[in-house]
This record gives sequence, structure tokens and C-alpha cells, in this order.
Amino acid sequence: MLDRKNKTLTVISIIILALIMLPLILVVITSFNTQSSISLPITGFTLSWYSNIFQQPDFIAGFESSLIVALIASISALVIGIPAVYALTRYNIHHAAWFQSFFLSPTLIPEIVIGFALYQAAVITMRIPVFIGLIVGHFLLCLPYVIRLITASMLLMDSHIEEAGWICGCSRKKGFFLIVLPNIKASIIAAFMMCFINSFNNIPVSLFMSGPSLTMLPPAILNYLQNNYDPTVSAISVLLMIFTALMMFLVEKAIGIKNITK
Repeated sequence: MLDRKNKTLTVISIIILALIMLPLILVVITSFNTQSSISLPITGFTLSWYSNIFQQPDFIAGFESSLIVALIASISALVIGIPAVYALTRYNIHHAAWFQSFFLSPTLIPEIVIGFALYQAAVITMRIPVFIGLIVGHFLLCLPYVIRLITASMLLMDSHIEEAGWICGCSRKKGFFLIVLPNIKASIIAAFMMCFINSFNNIPVSLFMSGPSLTMLPPAILNYLQNNYDPTVSAISVLLMIFTALMMFLVEKAIGIKNITK
């Protein structure tokens, strides 16, 4: 067992935490700089770069599109992934391990390859609307998170709880909704959060599946940075960090993730 008082482990932990937090702190500092370029040390304090965010139509449209796509992709991954995991873990399905590998296969393929393949197959060849292809691409990225987290939760859940419900007259379908889902609620929330954040911040797939009528936020930020190296990018990065933290806080308060994970 690891000794909590181990000084070496403590130093390593502090170094890793510093490497993670320092770049974020620098981004926050540069977002208030009065200079027209991202630089340190800052020469003054201003909020003008934050107001400049809302003067960029691509940022506003990109945020709305990214939010909608992330929600649809995350919910779709949960709707498909949870029943799939339940079937693989509760039924005697032949080649269950093969199906697990199949569902997790998107994690083995570089995201830029997925984006290019979808663009060629869905948009160019099959003439599917870009928005639908974008949803499919983000769904493929989200599904492995659902499969991994829900599978772990289902394997840890005592199957006798569900069997007790059957003995008491509860059907298998009713038991799934009244017994299984409440017991894996924490994993469902965690899977949704990971899917949403991964989809919202995705760049490779969004780059290929974007079009004149559809702008995603990460590519919009990248395009802006290529032409304007000013602290507006730092400012919108700070807002995205706040948005992510606020979303996690609201989910915790609304659903009580601390209570269900005890």
C-alpha cells in the first residue's frame, strides 16, 4: 500500500498538479492583457477581449452548434450504449468480447481519420447532410466512453438485486428501469459528462464535417487564432473553463452525484 506520508509521492503529485494548472493560469492572466497580442508579462488590465468574443458571429454560432451536437451525440450514445452493455453483461451472447471490442474500436482509430472517412463516405458519396454526418461522427467518439463506464458499473452491481425484483413479481423490462438504472446512475452521469466534454471540445471530426452553414466552436477558435493572435482566444478559453465547471456544479446539485457515489 502507498504511504500517504511518502514525501516523494507528494512531491511528484505537486509537480504534476503544477504542470496541469500552470498553463491554465497563464491563459487566465493573458486574457486580461491590454496588449493586442498574447504575451507575458501583461502590461495592463482590461476586459475588452471578453466583450470582443460576443462581436464574433462565428463564436456565437459555433457555441450554439457545438452545444446542440454535444447534447444529441451524448444522449444518443447513452440510449444506444446502456441497453447494449446490459445485453452483453446479463445475457449469454456469443462472442460478447468481440462485440465489446467492436463498440470500443473508435478509440483505436485517430479522430482525424474518422472525420475524413465520414466526410468522404457520408457527405461526398452518400450525400448525407453535414449536420447528420457530424452527429454520427460525434456519436462514434462518445460511444466508447459509455461502453467502458457502464460496463464497469454493471459488473460491479450485484445481479442478485435484480433477481430479487424478479422474484417479487417485477418483469425484466420493469426491473431494468426501476432497479438497474438507479443503481448505475453515477456511471450514467459520469458517462454523459465525459461524452459531452469530449464532443463539445472536439476538433478533428468537427473540422471535416463543418460547412458554410454549420460552424463548430473549436474550429471557429482555431480559424480566428490563425488570423488574429490576440487575447480574445484566451478570453474565450476562460469562459469555456467556467462553462464546464458550472455545468459540472449544476449536475452535482441537481442530481446529487456526491450522495449516489458514496
